[in-house]
Amino acid sequence: MTTKQRFGAGIWHFATYVDRYATDGYGPPRSLLEMIDLAGQVDDLSVVDINFPFPGGTVSLAEIDAALARNKLSVIGITPEIYTRQFAKGAFTNPDPGIRRLANDLCNEAAQVVRHFGADYVKLWPGQDGWDYPFQVDHKALWTHSIEGVAELAAQNPDLKFVIEYKPREPRVHMSYDSVARTLLGIERMGVPNVGILLDFGHALYGGESPADAAQLAIDHGRLFGMDVNDNMRGWDDDMIAGSVHPIELFEFFWTLRKNGWEGVWQLDQFPFREDCVAAANSAIGFLKRIEAALDRLDVEALRAAQARQDAVEALNLARKALFGD
Repeated sequence: MTTKQRFGAGIWHFATYVDRYATDGYGPPRSLLEMIDLAGQVDDLSVVDINFPFPGGTVSLAEIDAALARNKLSVIGITPEIYTRQFAKGAFTNPDPGIRRLANDLCNEAAQVVRHFGADYVKLWPGQDGWDYPFQVDHKALWTHSIEGVAELAAQNPDLKFVIEYKPREPRVHMSYDSVARTLLGIERMGVPNVGILLDFGHALYGGESPADAAQLAIDHGRLFGMDVNDNMRGWDDDMIAGSVHPIELFEFFWTLRKNGWEGVWQLDQFPFREDCVAAANSAIGFLKRIEAALDRLDVEALRAAQARQDAVEALNLARKALFGD
Protein backbone atom coordinates (compact mmCIF):
# COMPACT_ATOMS: atom_id res chain seq x y z
CA MET A 1 0.00 0.00 0.00
CA THR A 2 1.49 3.34 -1.04
CA THR A 3 1.76 6.18 1.45
CA LYS A 4 2.45 9.89 1.57
CA GLN A 5 2.74 9.89 5.34
CA ARG A 6 5.95 9.88 7.39
CA PHE A 7 6.18 7.26 10.14
CA GLY A 8 8.42 7.17 13.17
CA ALA A 9 9.05 5.22 16.36
CA GLY A 10 10.63 5.66 19.73
CA ILE A 11 13.95 3.82 19.60
CA TRP A 12 12.89 1.99 22.78
CA HIS A 13 10.47 0.03 20.57
CA PHE A 14 13.56 -1.98 19.57
CA ALA A 15 15.02 -2.39 23.06
CA THR A 16 14.97 -5.38 25.40
CA TYR A 17 12.23 -5.12 28.00
CA VAL A 18 12.18 -5.96 31.68
CA ASP A 19 9.40 -6.04 34.24
CA ARG A 20 9.14 -6.94 37.91
CA TYR A 21 8.85 -10.63 37.04
CA ALA A 22 11.32 -10.95 34.15
CA THR A 23 13.88 -8.70 35.79
CA ASP A 24 16.64 -9.97 33.51
CA GLY A 25 14.64 -9.05 30.43
CA TYR A 26 12.76 -10.76 27.63
CA GLY A 27 15.84 -11.12 25.49
CA PRO A 28 19.51 -10.21 25.30
CA PRO A 29 20.49 -6.56 25.93
CA ARG A 30 20.78 -4.37 22.83
CA SER A 31 22.97 -1.40 22.13
CA LEU A 32 21.62 1.80 20.60
CA LEU A 33 23.33 0.96 17.31
CA GLU A 34 21.62 -2.45 17.27
CA MET A 35 18.28 -0.76 17.93
CA ILE A 36 18.84 1.63 15.02
CA ASP A 37 19.70 -1.30 12.74
CA LEU A 38 16.44 -3.02 13.76
CA ALA A 39 14.50 0.18 13.14
CA GLY A 40 15.99 0.26 9.67
CA GLN A 41 14.31 -3.08 8.90
CA VAL A 42 10.81 -1.63 9.37
CA ASP A 43 8.89 -0.79 6.21
CA ASP A 44 8.28 2.95 5.67
CA LEU A 45 9.91 3.98 8.97
CA SER A 46 11.86 7.20 8.44
CA VAL A 47 12.45 8.83 11.86
CA VAL A 48 13.23 7.81 15.43
CA ASP A 49 13.04 9.40 18.87
CA ILE A 50 16.17 8.61 20.93
CA ASN A 51 16.63 8.55 24.70
CA PHE A 52 19.40 10.58 26.30
CA PRO A 53 21.81 9.59 27.79
CA PHE A 54 22.05 7.13 24.94
CA PRO A 55 20.89 3.63 25.92
CA GLY A 56 22.91 0.44 25.73
CA GLY A 57 26.38 1.67 26.61
CA THR A 58 28.83 4.33 25.47
CA VAL A 59 28.46 5.43 21.86
CA SER A 60 29.67 8.47 19.96
CA LEU A 61 27.59 10.89 17.93
CA ALA A 62 29.64 9.92 14.87
CA GLU A 63 28.71 6.24 15.34
CA ILE A 64 25.03 7.17 15.69
CA ASP A 65 25.23 9.37 12.59
CA ALA A 66 26.68 6.45 10.63
CA ALA A 67 24.02 4.01 11.88
CA LEU A 68 21.23 6.43 10.99
CA ALA A 69 22.71 7.03 7.55
CA ARG A 70 23.04 3.35 6.66
CA ASN A 71 19.43 2.79 7.72
CA LYS A 72 18.11 5.93 5.98
CA LEU A 73 16.71 7.29 9.24
CA SER A 74 16.67 10.71 10.86
CA VAL A 75 15.93 11.89 14.38
CA ILE A 76 12.67 13.62 15.27
CA GLY A 77 13.29 14.14 18.96
CA ILE A 78 15.52 13.50 21.95
CA THR A 79 13.99 12.31 25.22
CA PRO A 80 16.11 13.13 28.29
CA GLU A 81 15.78 10.48 30.99
CA ILE A 82 14.39 12.69 33.75
CA TYR A 83 12.33 9.77 35.08
CA THR A 84 15.02 7.44 36.45
CA ARG A 85 15.92 6.53 40.04
CA GLN A 86 18.08 9.63 40.39
CA PHE A 87 14.86 11.66 40.08
CA ALA A 88 12.76 9.42 42.34
CA LYS A 89 11.21 12.44 44.07
CA GLY A 90 10.84 14.41 40.88
CA ALA A 91 12.88 16.18 38.24
CA PHE A 92 11.40 19.68 37.96
CA THR A 93 9.47 19.17 41.22
CA ASN A 94 12.17 17.58 43.36
CA PRO A 95 12.36 19.07 46.88
CA ASP A 96 16.16 19.26 46.47
CA PRO A 97 17.09 22.30 44.34
CA GLY A 98 20.33 20.54 43.41
CA ILE A 99 18.39 17.69 41.79
CA ARG A 100 16.18 20.21 39.99
CA ARG A 101 19.37 21.77 38.62
CA LEU A 102 20.61 18.35 37.49
CA ALA A 103 17.33 17.88 35.58
CA ASN A 104 17.79 21.26 33.93
CA ASP A 105 21.39 20.42 33.00
CA LEU A 106 20.38 17.05 31.53
CA CYS A 107 17.65 18.65 29.42
CA ASN A 108 20.05 21.31 28.19
CA GLU A 109 22.50 18.58 27.18
CA ALA A 110 19.63 16.90 25.31
CA ALA A 111 18.93 20.23 23.60
CA GLN A 112 22.48 20.24 22.25
CA VAL A 113 21.92 16.73 20.87
CA VAL A 114 18.71 17.93 19.19
CA ARG A 115 20.73 20.64 17.46
CA HIS A 116 23.35 18.10 16.36
CA PHE A 117 20.77 15.89 14.67
CA GLY A 118 18.62 18.74 13.37
CA ALA A 119 15.69 17.17 15.24
CA ASP A 120 12.31 18.77 15.87
CA TYR A 121 12.12 18.89 19.65
CA VAL A 122 13.20 17.91 23.14
CA LYS A 123 10.55 15.59 24.54
CA LEU A 124 9.80 15.94 28.23
CA TRP A 125 8.17 13.02 30.00
CA PRO A 126 8.45 14.00 33.68
CA GLY A 127 7.17 10.68 35.00
CA GLN A 128 8.54 11.22 38.51
CA ASP A 129 7.03 14.70 38.88
CA GLY A 130 3.95 14.34 41.02
CA TRP A 131 2.91 12.71 44.27
CA ASP A 132 1.70 9.43 45.75
CA TYR A 133 -0.11 10.12 49.06
CA PRO A 134 -2.50 12.66 50.52
CA PHE A 135 -0.66 15.44 52.34
CA GLN A 136 2.65 14.39 50.74
CA VAL A 137 3.14 17.65 48.85
CA ASP A 138 2.17 21.29 48.84
CA HIS A 139 0.16 21.26 45.62
CA LYS A 140 0.71 24.94 44.87
CA ALA A 141 4.47 24.61 45.28
CA LEU A 142 4.57 21.41 43.20
CA TRP A 143 2.60 22.96 40.32
CA THR A 144 4.73 26.09 40.43
CA HIS A 145 7.92 24.02 40.17
CA SER A 146 6.38 22.04 37.29
CA ILE A 147 5.67 25.21 35.34
CA GLU A 148 8.84 27.10 36.18
CA GLY A 149 11.10 24.13 35.36
CA VAL A 150 9.81 23.78 31.80
CA ALA A 151 9.53 27.54 31.25
CA GLU A 152 13.17 27.98 32.25
CA LEU A 153 14.27 25.41 29.67
CA ALA A 154 12.19 27.08 26.97
CA ALA A 155 13.71 30.47 27.78
CA GLN A 156 17.24 29.02 27.77
CA ASN A 157 16.65 27.46 24.31
CA PRO A 158 14.34 29.80 22.36
CA ASP A 159 15.44 28.22 19.06
CA LEU A 160 14.06 24.79 20.01
CA LYS A 161 10.67 23.25 20.70
CA PHE A 162 9.91 21.42 23.93
CA VAL A 163 7.01 18.98 24.05
CA ILE A 164 5.36 17.70 27.22
CA GLU A 165 4.04 14.14 27.06
CA TYR A 166 1.35 14.04 29.70
CA LYS A 167 0.15 10.87 31.42
CA PRO A 168 -2.23 10.19 34.33
CA ARG A 169 0.16 8.12 36.43
CA GLU A 170 3.21 5.85 36.49
CA PRO A 171 5.68 5.82 37.99
CA ARG A 172 4.10 8.36 40.38
CA VAL A 173 0.55 7.62 41.52
CA HIS A 174 -0.40 11.12 40.31
CA MET A 175 1.69 12.79 37.62
CA SER A 176 1.86 16.56 37.66
CA TYR A 177 1.09 16.81 33.92
CA ASP A 178 -1.73 14.28 33.90
CA SER A 179 -4.19 15.43 31.21
CA VAL A 180 -4.47 17.57 28.11
CA ALA A 181 -6.41 20.26 29.98
CA ARG A 182 -3.99 20.50 32.91
CA THR A 183 -1.00 20.55 30.57
CA LEU A 184 -2.53 23.32 28.48
CA LEU A 185 -3.20 25.33 31.64
CA GLY A 186 0.44 24.92 32.63
CA ILE A 187 1.71 25.96 29.20
CA GLU A 188 -0.56 29.01 29.25
CA ARG A 189 0.97 30.08 32.57
CA MET A 190 4.47 29.62 31.16
CA GLY A 191 3.78 32.28 28.56
CA VAL A 192 6.37 30.98 26.09
CA PRO A 193 5.80 30.11 22.41
CA ASN A 194 8.10 27.08 22.13
CA VAL A 195 6.40 24.64 24.54
CA GLY A 196 3.68 22.32 23.30
CA ILE A 197 2.12 18.93 23.80
CA LEU A 198 3.11 15.54 22.49
CA LEU A 199 -0.20 13.69 22.63
CA ASP A 200 0.13 9.98 23.31
CA PHE A 201 -3.02 8.21 22.07
CA GLY A 202 -2.71 5.53 24.76
CA HIS A 203 -2.23 8.04 27.57
CA ALA A 204 -5.44 9.78 26.53
CA LEU A 205 -7.31 6.45 26.52
CA TYR A 206 -5.84 5.44 29.85
CA GLY A 207 -6.75 8.82 31.35
CA GLY A 208 -10.41 8.52 30.36
CA GLU A 209 -10.11 11.09 27.58
CA SER A 210 -11.29 10.87 24.02
CA PRO A 211 -8.02 11.06 22.05
CA ALA A 212 -9.81 12.90 19.24
CA ASP A 213 -11.22 15.47 21.64
CA ALA A 214 -7.84 15.88 23.35
CA ALA A 215 -6.18 16.44 19.98
CA GLN A 216 -8.80 19.03 19.01
CA LEU A 217 -8.30 20.92 22.27
CA ALA A 218 -4.52 20.98 21.83
CA ILE A 219 -4.89 22.09 18.19
CA ASP A 220 -7.36 24.84 19.14
CA HIS A 221 -4.73 26.25 21.49
CA GLY A 222 -1.98 25.92 18.86
CA ARG A 223 -0.02 23.50 21.04
CA LEU A 224 -0.12 20.09 19.33
CA PHE A 225 3.56 19.76 18.45
CA GLY A 226 3.73 15.96 18.15
CA MET A 227 1.91 12.67 18.69
CA ASP A 228 2.47 9.00 19.53
CA VAL A 229 0.16 6.08 18.85
CA ASN A 230 -0.25 2.69 20.49
CA ASP A 231 -3.18 0.94 22.18
CA ASN A 232 -4.28 -0.38 25.55
CA MET A 233 -7.20 -1.81 27.50
CA ARG A 234 -7.83 1.60 29.18
CA GLY A 235 -6.82 0.25 32.60
CA TRP A 236 -3.06 0.72 32.11
CA ASP A 237 -0.51 2.11 29.69
CA ASP A 238 -0.07 -1.22 27.90
CA ASP A 239 1.66 0.27 24.80
CA MET A 240 0.18 -2.38 22.51
CA ILE A 241 0.18 -2.40 18.72
CA ALA A 242 -1.70 0.62 17.37
CA GLY A 243 -5.24 -0.23 16.27
CA SER A 244 -5.28 -3.62 17.96
CA VAL A 245 -8.01 -2.70 20.49
CA HIS A 246 -9.52 0.69 19.58
CA PRO A 247 -9.43 0.99 15.77
CA ILE A 248 -12.47 3.26 15.46
CA GLU A 249 -11.18 5.70 18.07
CA LEU A 250 -7.79 5.66 16.37
CA PHE A 251 -9.51 6.47 13.07
CA GLU A 252 -11.40 9.36 14.70
CA PHE A 253 -8.13 10.64 16.16
CA PHE A 254 -6.50 10.77 12.73
CA TRP A 255 -9.64 12.24 11.17
CA THR A 256 -9.37 15.06 13.72
CA LEU A 257 -5.77 15.68 12.65
CA ARG A 258 -6.72 15.57 8.95
CA LYS A 259 -9.68 17.96 9.17
CA ASN A 260 -7.52 20.49 11.05
CA GLY A 261 -4.72 20.28 8.51
CA TRP A 262 -2.27 19.00 11.14
CA GLU A 263 0.79 17.62 9.41
CA GLY A 264 3.43 15.72 11.30
CA VAL A 265 5.01 12.34 11.84
CA TRP A 266 2.74 9.46 12.85
CA GLN A 267 4.92 7.96 15.54
CA LEU A 268 4.81 4.62 17.35
CA ASP A 269 5.27 4.37 21.11
CA GLN A 270 4.87 0.61 21.56
CA PHE A 271 6.47 -1.89 23.92
CA PRO A 272 6.56 -5.33 22.27
CA PHE A 273 7.64 -7.25 25.36
CA ARG A 274 7.15 -10.72 23.85
CA GLU A 275 6.61 -9.89 20.18
CA ASP A 276 9.17 -9.52 17.43
CA CYS A 277 9.84 -5.77 17.46
CA VAL A 278 10.18 -5.37 13.70
CA ALA A 279 7.01 -7.39 13.05
CA ALA A 280 5.10 -5.35 15.66
CA ALA A 281 6.18 -2.09 14.05
CA ASN A 282 5.28 -3.35 10.56
CA SER A 283 1.88 -4.47 11.85
CA ALA A 284 1.15 -1.04 13.31
CA ILE A 285 2.39 0.91 10.30
CA GLY A 286 0.41 -1.38 8.00
CA PHE A 287 -2.76 -0.47 9.87
CA LEU A 288 -1.86 3.23 9.95
CA LYS A 289 -1.50 3.11 6.17
CA ARG A 290 -4.99 1.59 6.03
CA ILE A 291 -6.23 4.53 8.10
CA GLU A 292 -4.48 6.94 5.76
CA ALA A 293 -6.28 5.39 2.78
CA ALA A 294 -9.58 5.37 4.70
CA LEU A 295 -9.28 9.10 5.34
CA ASP A 296 -9.19 9.60 1.57
CA ARG A 297 -12.31 7.40 1.16
CA LEU A 298 -14.35 8.92 3.98
CA ASP A 299 -17.51 10.69 2.79
CA VAL A 300 -16.72 13.95 4.51
CA GLU A 301 -19.88 15.82 3.57
CA ALA A 302 -22.12 12.98 4.72
CA LEU A 303 -20.15 12.69 7.95
CA ARG A 304 -20.48 16.41 8.68
CA ALA A 305 -24.20 16.25 8.02
CA ALA A 306 -24.56 13.26 10.38
CA GLN A 307 -22.54 15.02 13.06
CA ALA A 308 -24.66 18.15 12.71
CA ARG A 309 -27.65 15.95 13.63
CA GLN A 310 -25.60 14.03 16.23
CA ASP A 311 -26.63 10.92 14.32
CA ALA A 312 -24.32 8.36 15.93
CA VAL A 313 -25.54 5.41 13.85
CA GLU A 314 -24.98 7.11 10.49
CA ALA A 315 -21.63 8.59 11.55
CA LEU A 316 -20.37 5.20 12.71
CA ASN A 317 -21.62 3.52 9.55
CA LEU A 318 -19.71 6.04 7.44
CA ALA A 319 -16.52 5.57 9.50
CA ARG A 320 -16.76 1.77 9.37
CA LYS A 321 -17.37 1.79 5.63
CA ALA A 322 -14.31 3.94 4.99
CA LEU A 323 -12.09 1.94 7.32
CA PHE A 324 -13.29 -1.63 6.78
CA GLY A 325 -15.14 -1.48 3.44
CA ASP A 326 -18.69 -2.56 2.61
